[in-house]
Amino acid sequence: MKIKAVAKDILEYKCDVLIVNLFEGVSKPGGATGAVDKALGGAISRLIKRGEFTGKRCSTAELAGCAALGAGRVVAVGLGTKEKLDVDAVRAVAAASMNKARSMKAKTVGMVLHGTGAGGISPEDSGGAIAEGAILGLYKFDKYKTKKEKDAGKDDGVRELTIVTLDAKGAAAANKGIGTGEIMANAANRARDLVNEPPNVLFPEELARRAKEIAKGKKLTVRVFKKSEIEKMKMGAFLGVAQGGHNPPVFIVMEYKGNPKSDKTMAIVGKGITFDSGGLSLKPANSMEDMKTDMSGAAAVLCAMEAIEALKPKINVTALVPATDNMPGGGAQKVGDIVRAMNGKTVEILNTDAEGRLILCDAICYAVKNKMSPIVDIATLTGACMVALGSVRTGLFGNDKKLIEDIAAAGDRSGERMWHMPTDDDYKELLKSDIADIQNIGGRWGGAITAALFLEYFADKTPWAHLDIAGTAYIDKKDRYFAKGATGMAVRSLTQLALDMAPR
Repeated sequence: MKIKAVAKDILEYKCDVLIVNLFEGVSKPGGATGAVDKALGGAISRLIKRGEFTGKRCSTAELAGCAALGAGRVVAVGLGTKEKLDVDAVRAVAAASMNKARSMKAKTVGMVLHGTGAGGISPEDSGGAIAEGAILGLYKFDKYKTKKEKDAGKDDGVRELTIVTLDAKGAAAANKGIGTGEIMANAANRARDLVNEPPNVLFPEELARRAKEIAKGKKLTVRVFKKSEIEKMKMGAFLGVAQGGHNPPVFIVMEYKGNPKSDKTMAIVGKGITFDSGGLSLKPANSMEDMKTDMSGAAAVLCAMEAIEALKPKINVTALVPATDNMPGGGAQKVGDIVRAMNGKTVEILNTDAEGRLILCDAICYAVKNKMSPIVDIATLTGACMVALGSVRTGLFGNDKKLIEDIAAAGDRSGERMWHMPTDDDYKELLKSDIADIQNIGGRWGGAITAALFLEYFADKTPWAHLDIAGTAYIDKKDRYFAKGATGMAVRSLTQLALDMAPR
């Protein structure tokens, strides 16, 4: 889909569907919507008067076009209340209106710049949010559906979205935002593709191949360490998880050098469990249904690197992905085992289903050894975080106040909402082992916190943060601009973080 902004009279713009907007509670449309309403002979005003269209956020009303308009049909979309309109609301509104246009079989769509008048949103931010909302909202994963021959090659999607404004400067600013928004959303959708893949297709070595595919033709370098090399690096915690599966593990390192003169590199570490059975601490059958998604952190960091490279911030970033299945095969890790991580610390295994922290701790050790700072890890780590925050917010943990604030700000700007969770020293007592340096679970209570503190133990005072995306990486029903399935959580936040941390 091609997205652009143009300076033109909206009444003259020719398209299949024209999308205008209205705040909730407004009785008479103004601005561009008012002009379209007048051209339609007051049709939008009549809908409002009859209570058929209230302007509730993401609600839509379809109207026929007329001779005074270039558009064949018109869709009015609700912005919600003026007080609650923000950039993320614009994403949601764009997604809702574009899905409506797709259902109307529209190929070309015109749209106003949402929120730039009374809403106070800049044209650049509005353009970026519209692009993100449209691309994220129209996403679907149907590659494994068998289509009837008569539908083969049929294009039922929107081909062109044009944002129309009278202001030439506004159009130029919107185009700048569109460029960034497209990069962010397309990278997030690639991550969604990876997460939605079935586990018999996306196993560790295939994830490594996809990483190379992402890097192809870009200023990204990829190195894939195989099992023998992982053994040489003495990543015993990682290898312990991998020993129960048939598919060999890989350790993926993807580098972006945006500032070659600097020896400082930020590490983004993604959990790459391509399928999680729980190991010998076997999950119930219905808890395995979505466990292909346990590599959502890996997908996020790899696809964030694609977006970072495209936007070219002057910062060095390295993505680290330990990838393996967690299976209960004959050689599987046992409860009671003790493994030794890359930094020499020993871990007592009390639950083989607490495996994500084991593969991540070795990747964090690798980052520390190679003097990467800060370190940000992303993982579908704990059901406990889902209990605490549901599917609305990601758990944010860390040992560095400034880093935590920067990540939270990047999340707010991206619409990927986070909540800073505590990491008091008192919780560390729960991880003490009688026979090893640390144990891999901390008991029933505060599970998201003890999991985060387990990872902090290996960060070795390096500025570090942890995003627990267990509740936000995959959703069971449509929400805002996401269909059921993978959300690509953290791709846009990590990209925004890199942009924010790069020197100007």
